[in-house]
Amino acid sequence: MKTLTIDVHSDIVCPFCFISTRRLKNVLESLPEPIDVTVNHHAFFLRPTTPPEGLDLREYYRKKYGERIKELFAPLEAEARGSGIPLDLSKQTMAYQTTAAHTLIRHAHAKGTQLKLTDALFTAYFIDAKNVANPEVLAEIAAPYGFEAKETLRLVQDPTELAITHKEAEKALAMGVRGVPRFVFNNRFTLSGGQPPEAFRLAIQKATEGAR
Repeated sequence: MKTLTIDVHSDIVCPFCFISTRRLKNVLESLPEPIDVTVNHHAFFLRPTTPPEGLDLREYYRKKYGERIKELFAPLEAEARGSGIPLDLSKQTMAYQTTAAHTLIRHAHAKGTQLKLTDALFTAYFIDAKNVANPEVLAEIAAPYGFEAKETLRLVQDPTELAITHKEAEKALAMGVRGVPRFVFNNRFTLSGGQPPEAFRLAIQKATEGAR
């Protein structure tokens, strides 16, 4: 059987990451032949200066884009709908710190639920407008993916665990990662930014040639 390792840098508050990660998930679920796939998610902070209480996105977008917000959001929302995501960015009134969420994603690797948990966190933030920095909210989201509530609450409030996540994000910057999403296939092919499903299929095909 062919083998494939995909290294993903993304952030939970990045809509392009949500769309591209969902597209990757859909492509992996519809591969024409069996492939032994390992997906490794790595932390990246889209807005590293987000305060603990969160960032008011309405004010942020008003200052940055003025009255052009709906016009700018429309194409992105249409892209999302094409991937089965009922995205409505007007629901995103706040951006939150994602250190705790990335800490859970890191620990989900050993449970074999990283990709599913990541998708659930995206859904919780973008579709359900939940506070993905809140420990109780994270415990609820993580429960179906191998995490007991006590474990989640301990991990997302442990200074040592959070420091490890920060180190991982710093490592990404040191590697030259400046934007997300970023996908590396078998350390051979890299895709950055929003990508159509066809790009993922082609990258997987090329990356797995002779990979057994």
